[in-house]
Amino acid sequence: MHKIIVIDVKECMACRTCEIACALVHSQSQTLEEAMKGQPRINVEGTQEFAAPILCRHCEDAPCIKICPTKALYRPDPDGPVLLEQALCIGCKFCLIVCPFGVIEPSYDGRAMVKCDLCLERLEAGQEPACVASCPMGAIKLVEAEQHVREKRMDAAQRCFEQTQD
Repeated sequence: MHKIIVIDVKECMACRTCEIACALVHSQSQTLEEAMKGQPRINVEGTQEFAAPILCRHCEDAPCIKICPTKALYRPDPDGPVLLEQALCIGCKFCLIVCPFGVIEPSYDGRAMVKCDLCLERLEAGQEPACVASCPMGAIKLVEAEQHVREKRMDAAQRCFEQTQD
């Protein structure tokens, strides 16, 4: 089944632990010192009213894959995440322009782009993505897409029922 990351903005306290965990897992030495200089693939954005971690949605019909001239962006299998092969990336920024969520960014050195890879190595090892595992509030969850949709429909049906009872 296809898994997705969902965010409960009511639970996010904008602590940025997810950003640090992401930078740490993607750093060479995986030390906190290097992670603090590293580049996370998730960014906490917010206003006075709420905050939410923003990351790649791994779109089913990903425009970034379609536009990449070097095929650096690809999907290894139909239900898998959109991945970026940095060695093939020329930093043209076409993907940055077409991304509807603004989550693909230039690397700090400007040579290539960076984006969330859903911590594929962790997933393959039976672990959750770093952002999910590190969130102290449980605001970031990795869920089965179909199950999430079913739960949302049930919640909507329950709200409709409750409104008819008033």
